[in-house]
Amino acid sequence: MIQKNNEAYKTIGEVAKDLNLVNPKNGKLNTHTIRFWEKEFKQIKPKIFAGKRRYYDKNSIKVLKKIRFLLKEKGLTINGVKKFLVNESSFNLDETSNRSINTSKKNLKTKIQKISNLIKEIKKID
Repeated sequence: MIQKNNEAYKTIGEVAKDLNLVNPKNGKLNTHTIRFWEKEFKQIKPKIFAGKRRYYDKNSIKVLKKIRFLLKEKGLTINGVKKFLVNESSFNLDETSNRSINTSKKNLKTKIQKISNLIKEIKKID
């Protein structure tokens, strides 16, 4: 069997196989699961070429792997995974566009001080 380049687009069947989305009863691939996730998660953006076939790039596959892990392995709900993905992407924002950085630093310093004080109190108890 010929191996594809990692940069090449993959079909929905290849992605389902990579994600181990197999029906345990009949052994067929559950490609419908990926199509459902496409509707639920805007981060999945397959290329749709002639014949309405879906092709996934490396980034979409990476997002699908995260979704599968969070749903199937960690037991998160779809809404929980959505929140995780939104929060995760907010960390990638350019710092110059984030106007709340200065207030975040102040809050962080305050929280660190509170934690430090709590640790000192706990040490006094011992």
